[in-house]
Parts: sequence; structure tokens; C-alpha cells
Amino acid sequence: MSRPQEPHRPFFSFGNPLRMILPKGSHLSPRLISLLKSFEESLAGKLKSLIPGGGEDVISLLWMQQAIVSLSQIHIETKELITALEFPASDWDEKWIDVYLDNSVRLLDICTSISSEITRINQANLFLSCAVHYLEGEEKQIMQACSSLNGWRQHMNSQNPRLERCFEKLNTLTESLNLPKIKNSAKGKVLMQALYGVRMVTIFICSVFAVAFSGSVGNLKELEVLETCLWADAYVDLQGFINREMRNIYSSGAATALKDLEAIHASVEKLHPIIQDGVNPIGADVLPHETSGLAKMADRLSKGLDGLAKEVDGFFQIVLTGRDALLCNLRIGSNNASPSQENNAEQPTLR
Repeated sequence: MSRPQEPHRPFFSFGNPLRMILPKGSHLSPRLISLLKSFEESLAGKLKSLIPGGGEDVISLLWMQQAIVSLSQIHIETKELITALEFPASDWDEKWIDVYLDNSVRLLDICTSISSEITRINQANLFLSCAVHYLEGEEKQIMQACSSLNGWRQHMNSQNPRLERCFEKLNTLTESLNLPKIKNSAKGKVLMQALYGVRMVTIFICSVFAVAFSGSVGNLKELEVLETCLWADAYVDLQGFINREMRNIYSSGAATALKDLEAIHASVEKLHPIIQDGVNPIGADVLPHETSGLAKMADRLSKGLDGLAKEVDGFFQIVLTGRDALLCNLRIGSNNASPSQENNAEQPTLR
């Protein structure tokens, strides 16, 4: 995919994190450079893998599963990087601990909101299963099938308050990119730059999920990225591609950007007129085909949603265990400190 000749680069509305991530006076050893390079190259590779081969793949449940799996792997690799840095949580700056804990709570809330939307769509899918059941028997129950299709429409047109609140949390996470300053530190420099990449990717993918489910295309994120990061080009490519495709989808009048749901919307709109006033001879000829098509799509939707729900739950657990591990390490560090050390110690700083 080719990038625009002059890509739009908005200013840092939340402050320029470059000065905070790259403090003067901290020099990286070859080992630290290698660790950071390996982490950022892996991050770039995952971003590149999420650029679909064509517009028809944006946004599908399969793509969303791949995105959340990649996000889970990125968070796991972040834990591995912290371990490799030999940089215990007890050495983190107090401000950074506060930011991490606050953001992890918001991220857990976002996961819960996305899971609630998956559950809501699965519940709506039950109406389709009922409609298919009423139309597949020898004695078709047309009125009941119409009622089930109307139930699908009403359920899908309802709002999910939890999903709407996702955007507030995503905006707060975006504002937190204006990172607290850190003292000169080689290991701190590596950690801050790695976490910056993790947060940027997390915010973008979660915003794509929220927009795809809600249709609130105006809430798509257009985040500026530091060009010095090895994953910058891959991030700009992915963000630009996904945002353009989603805007094109919604501007065309589609009910949803989610490919799997849009196909079902189209099938329901085709099937409903055939049965709403009774099935005439012409309708009777096409009804088996349309019913069979809807049954297959409803089954694919159910399996896709179940797969996505599993991956979202897995990501939730990764974020939760990371938060618990930090709190546990902090408690252990506090218990190991002697009273004299606690009284004389300065505020913990990154080093």
C-alpha cells in the first residue's frame, strides 16, 4: 500500500512527548539499544500484519480477532521487556505508577464495554435463529418469522450506554500520552519509549473497535506519532488505511462498518418484504434460498462473535494480571524496606 505523498501530521494537541521520552544526558548501552530495537521492530511487524489486503476486509470479526491477538502479544512482550531490563516495579517513578494504574482501570472498563456489545449482538442473533426456524419447517410460521426479524431490527437499533462511555475513557487515555517527566535514566528511557508505543497502539485499536460497533465515525482517532520510533511508518499506514476505509463505508450509507453485520442487515432487508404480507408464488420460489443464506450468515456471526469474545477476555486477563503483578511487586518492595530505609529514602525514580 502506498502512503500519501504528503501525509497529514497534526500537532501534538496533548503536548510533545518527545522531550519526556528522550531526556538529555541518558546514554543507551548496546544491550539496551538491542532490546529497544527488537521490541519496536516486533511492534512494527504486528502493525503491518493488520493492514488488510483490500477494502472488503475492513472491518470483519476475523480482522478484529487478529487485532486483539496482536494487542495481547504486544502487552506480553512489554512484560518480557521489563523483565529483560531488570527494572523492578519498585524502581518506577511514583507518578508513572499512578498513570499506569489509572490507565489499566480504564482499559479494563473498555474491555468490559466491548464484551457487553458482543453479548448484545449475540442476543440479537437469537432473533435470526428463531426466524430461520420458523421459515425452514414444512408448515412455515410467517407471522412469527416476521416478528423475529422485527425483533432483530429493534435490538440492533438500540443503544449500548457502556459502549458510548468508551470514547470518554479513550479520550482520557489519549490525554495521558502527555507523560510525567522522568529523571535521566537509560533503562527508564527504554521503558518510556516502549510504553509510548504500547499506549499508542492500544488506544487506536480500541477506538477502531468502539467506532465499528457504535457507528460514531467522528470518534476515530488521528494520533500523531513520533517519527523517531521504528514502528512510526507502520502505525501511520495502518491508521490512515483503516480510517479512510471506515469513513468511506459510513459515507456510503452502510448501517455498520462491520462486514459480518452489514451482510446480515442486507439479508434481513431482502427477506422481510418477501414474508411480511404473506408469501406469494414468486416469493415462495426464492424463500428457501434466502432463508438458507441468512441461516449460514447467522451461524458465522455467532462463531465470529464467540471467537472475538474469547480474545477480548484473554486481553482483559493480560491487563489484569499485569496490574496485579505491579501491585504485588510494590508490596514486596515496601515490606523488604527497613524502617530506616523508608524514612531516609527519596521518592522512587526511574533509573
